[in-house]
Amino acid sequence: MTAYWCEHADLGEGAVPGVRIVEDGGRIASVESGTRSAAGDMRLAGLVLPGLANAHSHAFHRALRGRTHDGGGTFWTWRQRMYAVAGRLDPDGYLALARAAYAEMALAGITCVGEFHYLHHPPGGGRYADPNAMAAALVEAAAEAGIRLTLLDTCYLAGGLDGNGHRPPDDVQARFSDGDADAWAARVALLPAPPGMRVGAAVHSVRAVPAPALATVAEAAAGRPLHVHLSEQPAENDACQAFYGCTPTRLLEKHGVLGPRTTAVHATHLTDEDVATLGASGTGVCACPSTEADLADGVGPFRRLREAGSPICLGSDQHVVTDLFAEARLLEGGERLVSGERGRLRPAELVDALTAAGHRALGWHDAGRLAPGMRADLVAVRLDSPRTAGSAPDQVVMAAGATDVHTVVVDGRIVVSEGQHVLGDVGRLLTAAIGALRDDR
Repeated sequence: MTAYWCEHADLGEGAVPGVRIVEDGGRIASVESGTRSAAGDMRLAGLVLPGLANAHSHAFHRALRGRTHDGGGTFWTWRQRMYAVAGRLDPDGYLALARAAYAEMALAGITCVGEFHYLHHPPGGGRYADPNAMAAALVEAAAEAGIRLTLLDTCYLAGGLDGNGHRPPDDVQARFSDGDADAWAARVALLPAPPGMRVGAAVHSVRAVPAPALATVAEAAAGRPLHVHLSEQPAENDACQAFYGCTPTRLLEKHGVLGPRTTAVHATHLTDEDVATLGASGTGVCACPSTEADLADGVGPFRRLREAGSPICLGSDQHVVTDLFAEARLLEGGERLVSGERGRLRPAELVDALTAAGHRALGWHDAGRLAPGMRADLVAVRLDSPRTAGSAPDQVVMAAGATDVHTVVVDGRIVVSEGQHVLGDVGRLLTAAIGALRDDR
């Protein structure tokens, strides 16, 4: 049993001063506000938030940060560089890179990650002796980095879509595919779920999963989180319209993919009918603003989606930055630029997107709030740094950055203390893991 005295804590309706939180067995046993620090309490200065949830991650994309800006281009030209990295990964390299990427997330206050995982098989499309060897690397990586994992095992069957139909996977994409949806489901059924991990599912996109397979994925995901890349690019919408005669959202609805357990990632280029359909079904939406900006994807209609009934959460996706506070500000900033209005998403709504909504999207309904019975995830953010000094505690989400996080507790375990991760020098871990994948060594 550990008692934490928080200078301020966000209890769901803004910052409250003088909050004492008692942890017992990895759960919050009690929360008392208006208190003074007592002997034996661990004092957490600044503002304490619930753990942040990174609802959309491709861990191997971390190897691309700062290396794709020299030639302009589009999402599609960026993808060729991404595929080059994907083609060089094996379980050992994946473990090293994901462990370092997840440790960087912990430093930023992230206590749970949703990994959109489709690097299933060896390069060229063979099979490892353990068909889930690459997933096992992610599970081990998250455990060593000290954060929880929802493994969103991704069905990826086709190499693309145009007006003539789906293309077969190319040489790189061959390692993503199980051949058909039944084989994908059979492999996913073999995945264990140790403590600190949950198994979910994903439809990569309507480009990569033909319509007849969508229902199979939805059925296999019953009772679990189900995620899908949706309308990230206009070209995806055009191809779907040309072949299927409808938008991607409508196609997913027809085949039973949408619903309260489903999260649509990006949701950037939507019609008014798409927005209404997603909201009416209770489908969540994961915005990834730094990726959408980096790849020139566009700005999604996130406030309209929220008003229609779609909960909004956030993901770092390709890890242009590993900073969910920055993602939250970009979310609000995009809304302001498009609408000409400020305060499209209030600070409390942004905190919800960062915490409770993200955990729900990943299947952790017992996390994301500082309340008795919830998982003991605490993230302490400095209020006296050069970035946050002078900020009102309940508005610090609009000022803080990842480097302002000084203490992170995950399920009662201190993973980050005084800005240092239990694994040591995370920059060194990243440098070694990324260096091993470089094609110019």
